[in-house]
Amino acid sequence: MHPDFIQLRTIEGDLKLSHKKSNYGVTVSTRELVFHKPHVNYHIKLADIVSIVPFEAQGERFLAHKNKREDHAEYISTTPDTEQYRLYVRAATIHNRSGLKPLGRMQFVFPLNRRLMDEIARYSGLNQIAE
Repeated sequence: MHPDFIQLRTIEGDLKLSHKKSNYGVTVSTRELVFHKPHVNYHIKLADIVSIVPFEAQGERFLAHKNKREDHAEYISTTPDTEQYRLYVRAATIHNRSGLKPLGRMQFVFPLNRRLMDEIARYSGLNQIAE
C-alpha cells in the first residue's frame, strides 16, 4: 500500500469491502464509496451515483485531474487487463491534507473488480442494463 494514503477515519454506513493497490484504493460501505489516492480521498454517497458505465481508454493509460468550472474529472492509471468504469456523480467530497471540501458534479474513471461492483449495486439501488 502507498505510504502517502490519508487514513480513513470515518465512513457512513457499515463497511462492506475495501480494496487497496499500490497507487489507489476503493472502500465500499452500505452508504458510501471512497476512492483513495496518495494525499487525497474522494467520498461519494451511493445515493449520489448517477451511473456506472464501462470505459475503454484510447492509447496510454493515464492519470489526470481536470476542472472545468464546477465539473470535475478524476482518472487513475491502470494496467491494460483491468476493467475500468466511468462513474458519474451528483456530488462528492474531497478529503486532502487541507481538510474536507464539497465538490459538485464529477466523473471518475477507475478500475472496479466484480466484488466491488456487486457491493455498490446492492446498496446503491442501481440496476444493470444488459445489452
